[in-house]
Amino acid sequence: MTQPPSQQPPQGGFGAPQEPQGTPQPPQGPPQTPPQPGYGHPQAPGQAPGYGYPQQPGQQPGPYAQQPGPYGQQPGPYGQQPGPYAQQPGPYNAPAQPGPYGQQPGPYAQTQQYPGAPTPGGPGGGGARRKPAVIIGAAAVALLVIGGGIFFAMSGDGDKKKDPVAQQSKGAEPNSSPSVNEGDGNGDGNGGGDEDLNAGRKKGEAKVLWLQKNDIDLPRNGSDVRGPWVVGDTIVKGMYRTVSGYSVSDGKQKWTLKLPADLCAAPVQPATNGKIVIGVKNGTTDKADCADLQMIDLNTGKAGWKKSIQKNGTWDFLSDISLAISGDTVTVGRTGNSSAYRVSDGKELFGKQPGNCQPFAFAGGPKLIAAANCRTGDVDNPQHQIQELDPVTGKPKWTYQPKRGWEIDRVYSVTPLVVSLKKEKEWSILALKENGQLRTGITSDKGDKFAPDCGSAFAIFGKSLDGCTGVAADANTFYMATAPDSSGLARTNKVVAFDLNTGKSKWKAAAPSERMVKPLRMEGGNVLLYVEAGFNKGGGIATLAPTGGTPKMLLQHPESTSEIESTFYNSKVVYADGRSFIASGRVSARNDKEELETKTMMAFGN
Repeated sequence: MTQPPSQQPPQGGFGAPQEPQGTPQPPQGPPQTPPQPGYGHPQAPGQAPGYGYPQQPGQQPGPYAQQPGPYGQQPGPYGQQPGPYAQQPGPYNAPAQPGPYGQQPGPYAQTQQYPGAPTPGGPGGGGARRKPAVIIGAAAVALLVIGGGIFFAMSGDGDKKKDPVAQQSKGAEPNSSPSVNEGDGNGDGNGGGDEDLNAGRKKGEAKVLWLQKNDIDLPRNGSDVRGPWVVGDTIVKGMYRTVSGYSVSDGKQKWTLKLPADLCAAPVQPATNGKIVIGVKNGTTDKADCADLQMIDLNTGKAGWKKSIQKNGTWDFLSDISLAISGDTVTVGRTGNSSAYRVSDGKELFGKQPGNCQPFAFAGGPKLIAAANCRTGDVDNPQHQIQELDPVTGKPKWTYQPKRGWEIDRVYSVTPLVVSLKKEKEWSILALKENGQLRTGITSDKGDKFAPDCGSAFAIFGKSLDGCTGVAADANTFYMATAPDSSGLARTNKVVAFDLNTGKSKWKAAAPSERMVKPLRMEGGNVLLYVEAGFNKGGGIATLAPTGGTPKMLLQHPESTSEIESTFYNSKVVYADGRSFIASGRVSARNDKEELETKTMMAFGN
């Protein structure tokens, strides 16, 4: 199959597919190794692949050969053609050769679940502050690997604040069922303090609308925060055994829903009508599972239907679950099993799927994307699939099957579909077409490190696919923030744009001086960014044109409150209707007094 001239073999990075070319061109940059093929090209018996390819016995087909589903067992679009470098296999489906970085499989094979995942937290229950995975692109390498220092998980920056240790406070005893307190609208939304947070505000800076302090008696180890979600004129967050709604304009509490046990799971976004389904533990002991579902109308705080998840066999683990919403469907993912319910009335829509492969995690939004695991008899060499499901029936619309050994790690974007895969010490990113066929793989430039922020949740049996920040995508471009560069006076980074049709970088845009930026989503055709607060520099919300350039500030947070803005632990940032909200991702403290002084959410606006 003849490829367009623009489709040149990528030169290293995440392990993007290399398209067949008429004229072989060896990879550029160190180290020099035998020439490598494009992704998905077969290897004749006895031929050794270049480094960065999956290790498989015998001759292997192209990267698209193992795609069950409506398209059947099809060979890839390049069929059984040899790669541009003659006798070498591609990383999607070929054996590996010992290269300078050791035996490295290809990016689109399966990855074992949670390779390189953060270790559970230490004192205080929150563990180490959320640390991003960091990736270095090597120009001559088709994949990023830890082995030779190409990919590594960073344990964090020394100037990041540590999770405070909580020891003393005890949680209130729960009621047997949810109860809502609609509130009286009292409170100044200023966390109970008398300080004028706008006293030092300069011309052109946004106002501090309100600052909130913790008002919930938490257990000894603190609690993660779910949300926040903005629904109309209400911003909602959940923590421990409470879900509360506040006015976006002044921070006054509008309603509070008390839960009978710990809040243990929540989707990234509610349904478009403001209804959400959360996970609540089915008891208050250490043996309780995250097995109860509770629907809540976030507009009013009223609790709707409640249902217990029925276990599907001995190996259906409900200690950790992940939730995702697409349309009127909420999915419940966990190891080896999944189920789905109608958000509006709780009716079960589908459960365990027929066949050898079972979905275990989902990404919601405009489409329902599932990661599935197939039984292989070899736990050290799993077979994963990624699928688009019908949200009503659960039937796959298509299935893409990567190389064995690679696991579906995260979904960075549902539309267009951009997926992260991992295998032990390797990481790769690929984009799929609307029909589930491979579109391209992302290749980074030499020296670039990337740090998508996918939260601090580390689940043993339940894994969320969506919810990452530091990434965004439009129809033809994927945007990702680089890891912090601390070589100057202060940390800074940049945003790199990748062409989703070629996988190559298009441009790089630097953050404002001595500041960090993080893509949140697309907004009006531009990339919406959070600009982090720095030393004596307020943060803010900015946009970046799809052609790159300099970020344009939409909402400049005050310099005078930059210190407060920097204190939010594992901060979550939301921008809606011209207002920005920063909330802590976890709340814990050393004692009850400190716990109630902990700042939990802050709002800015004009």
